[in-house]
Amino acid sequence: MGLIATDKNKITLYYHSGSSVGKQANAYIASSDKEILIIDISKTNVPGSHWAELADNLTIEIAELVDTEHAEFLKTYGDDTANLDKHDWLKLLDKSPHLLRYPVAIVGENYIQIKNPSDLEKHIST
Repeated sequence: MGLIATDKNKITLYYHSGSSVGKQANAYIASSDKEILIIDISKTNVPGSHWAELADNLTIEIAELVDTEHAEFLKTYGDDTANLDKHDWLKLLDKSPHLLRYPVAIVGENYIQIKNPSDLEKHIST
């Protein structure tokens, strides 16, 4: 069992309130009849173990949670991400949560990286 609680009648959203996609996803989820837990990562520190679990359940690397095309990221790292290890990516998400590439929703047991908020519609209506 993971550290993040899941339930078939619950939706959890990890998002940054400064993100347009995140705000839209939050609005979609708010319309659901299911229990909702909203985690605004600009206000709530998410432990590295949770980021690791989110990436694992999305079947992606932790690095793929980070927007490597964000201007701030490029200014600091440029195209050279080869020297960053798992712990560096976790530290990056901890210190610069606005670099989260896409919000992540957990709908029941399903983990979804939200690239388009309307994609949530099929997940929250079931």
